Amino acid sequence: MKEYIEQHIEEATAALRAVSSDEIAKCMVQIQRVFERDGRIYIFGNGGSLALATHWVSDFNKTVFGHNVELHTKRFQAIRLPTTEEEYSAWTNDVGHDSVFVGPLQNYLQEHDCVIAISSSGNSQNVIKAAQYAKKRGVPVIALAGFDGGELNKLADVKILVPTPKGRYDLVEGAHGVILHLITWYFRDYFEHKLAKKTSHGKKKNK
Repeated sequence: MKEYIEQHIEEATAALRAVSSDEIAKCMVQIQRVFERDGRIYIFGNGGSLALATHWVSDFNKTVFGHNVELHTKRFQAIRLPTTEEEYSAWTNDVGHDSVFVGPLQNYLQEHDCVIAISSSGNSQNVIKAAQYAKKRGVPVIALAGFDGGELNKLADVKILVPTPKGRYDLVEGAHGVILHLITWYFRDYFEHKLAKKTSHGKKKNK
């Protein structure tokens, strides 16, 4: 049992180390640009990827500015699509499962926004359709994919790929979770640092 556990930890570590830090950095730059333009970040995925998207939205919107919430009047606007389970089932039942992300995206998407599309295989058609719509509108697409990246990785502007054997959803989703937490904590520390510098500068001016 111990060998099994240690092997899995080694595989998970290797999968994470194989991700391009340059692409993660590009993702952060893109998110920063959206913030500066007062845009919104739309994130979506199926199954475990939907759970990751939901978790990230709650975490990102709260954690980045949560420690000094009164001092930050401008905030990130991260939104999971669809926004409710009722809307998810309505799109699926009334229009079709391929429209479950692109349908809501057509209601909201503006030129200053970006989308984060999550698909372990990179071939989920409802994710692809939403990403294609964003590209058609000239809105940047950040992809979190696994395996060989699939179609999603090919069309994305930012390609955060966890290269693994096909079917290793455990490794891909685990790495995606770590990366999404990394993005959250980067921006938390970034804005905390900016606030500290601003406060320090203000104190020096008042002396």
